[in-house]
Amino acid sequence: MDQTLAAIFLGAGIEGETSVIAGGVLAHRELVPLWAAMAAAATGSFVADQLFFAGGRYFRDNRRVRAMSARPAFARALVTLERHPVLFVMGFRFLYGLRTVSPVAIGTSSIPTRTFVLLNALAAAIWAVLFTAIGYSFGHGIEELLSGFLAPDRLLPAVAIGLVVLFAVSHAVRWLHHRYALRCERAAARPGAARPADAS
Repeated sequence: MDQTLAAIFLGAGIEGETSVIAGGVLAHRELVPLWAAMAAAATGSFVADQLFFAGGRYFRDNRRVRAMSARPAFARALVTLERHPVLFVMGFRFLYGLRTVSPVAIGTSSIPTRTFVLLNALAAAIWAVLFTAIGYSFGHGIEELLSGFLAPDRLLPAVAIGLVVLFAVSHAVRWLHHRYALRCERAAARPGAARPADAS
């Protein structure tokens, strides 16, 4: 069981939702306690994002941080962060494609470390409970679905459909966030536009 929880911990920090949902399925099969799967997922996500935040805050001159800050997604994350700091910190882990760059961008901002720690812990707990509960609630259905897809004549079409759906969803989310960030930039560039309040 310890190895399984360690895998959920690492998967939550490195991979994301798929590992956490898998943890919920394992809890449904009573291979790990539900509360332990949720705790491992929340802790893994929290630790990973704290490390990325620390990279942005204390290692801004590092070549990897500089390379990340040059991405368009980094600039868009900062624009959204300035407009809605609390909502962005609470919600960035739900934005596919922005989960790694967002905590680094937050680290370069004026948000206090203590504020980020508290909001990150709360958001990680909500995220972990939600996706573990999805795996737990639909554990039986997921197992039946996978057993059907793993049949030799269905495996390739299932993988192809899954990749197409994942690609479409990720690009849709990034497109919507890009549109929103552009609207924020235009609003901020208007003469007399009010500057967003500093997070404290």
